[in-house]
Amino acid sequence: MVLETPDGSKAETEDSLAVRAKGGLLFMGGFVILLYVIEFVNTIMMHGLNATFGLRSRNLGGVLDILTFPLLHANLNHLLSNTLPLIIFGFLVFLAGIRVFITALAFSWLGSGITVWLIGGGGVTVGASGLVFGFFAFLLVRGFFNKSWWQILLSVVLFMAYGSILFGVLPTVMGFISWQAHLGGAIGGIIAAILLRPKSKLAA
Repeated sequence: MVLETPDGSKAETEDSLAVRAKGGLLFMGGFVILLYVIEFVNTIMMHGLNATFGLRSRNLGGVLDILTFPLLHANLNHLLSNTLPLIIFGFLVFLAGIRVFITALAFSWLGSGITVWLIGGGGVTVGASGLVFGFFAFLLVRGFFNKSWWQILLSVVLFMAYGSILFGVLPTVMGFISWQAHLGGAIGGIIAAILLRPKSKLAA
């Protein structure tokens, strides 16, 4: 419902934000439930899905695995570590609108996958952490492109709370951590923020 106001703007904004918040909770909740269902099936299959749909670097036959590898995880602990930041960051991005969310999701997903495919190490890469880094990077920089003080304030709060995860984009000797997926996701999130920035008005 939209409440009547002298100019109609405030009520519409509040109603729109409430709709987006509800949509964000439903979408991210549903997406995370899907990840747990897939992990349950994957566990029953002794994580055989990872061998089939996980991403192998520079493997032409596995290019399409870019579309599936974020849906899979190495084990339940791996999924648990991604769950909370994925819900928080995804929800906050969704508040900006479905078009913004889909753009950030797509570029984070593809950026993560393409980077792993190009420069990933050996073995199979799985996990949604690339999406986590993509959403996080998007939230960190969008306020500066949009010149929005409240988005910049949110960036500062998020950086203070989760900034340490950015070390995950650096090359690491720990083979079980795909810094390439993190880096690619973050780059994708930044590209999305650039593409979604307000267009400059040309002088008449």
